Amino acid sequence: MTDSASEAPPGPVPYAAARPAPVRRLTVLYDARCPLCVHLRHWLQRQRQLVPLDLVPAGSAEARQRFPELDHAATLAELTVVGDLGQVYRETSAWIVCLWALAKYRSRAHWLTTPAGRPFARGTVLAAARYRSPALPSCAPGVRECAAPPGGPWGPR
Repeated sequence: MTDSASEAPPGPVPYAAARPAPVRRLTVLYDARCPLCVHLRHWLQRQRQLVPLDLVPAGSAEARQRFPELDHAATLAELTVVGDLGQVYRETSAWIVCLWALAKYRSRAHWLTTPAGRPFARGTVLAAARYRSPALPSCAPGVRECAAPPGGPWGPR
């Protein structure tokens, strides 16, 4: 005896089921009290985006309202990006998906997902994490968000 599902002839697979839905928008949760994170936020804002990026302070009321299921303490410790269909990217994958969203860096993001590129991406994220914690002081106590770092070639334009 066979079950009825196996007796039905296979039909065409609907397009939506055959291919994953495209990401149409990404929310980047960044640490607003970290000068490096704020600098990168401003850098992302200046780039031409193929996929719109919403930049939301991690652990904020807005972040908690948008994503109540996330561990918000963890989002303060590691970069977290959430796709419009609920995809969650953390650490190295989050950096790569941010680059993928940008017109100028999409091909680089694809390379970073390869066996040759992935160690480079991971090393960059680890270096940023090391730089972030001891080298840069956090904003003053009670400040909700750092100001952008001033001037210089790496400053906001």
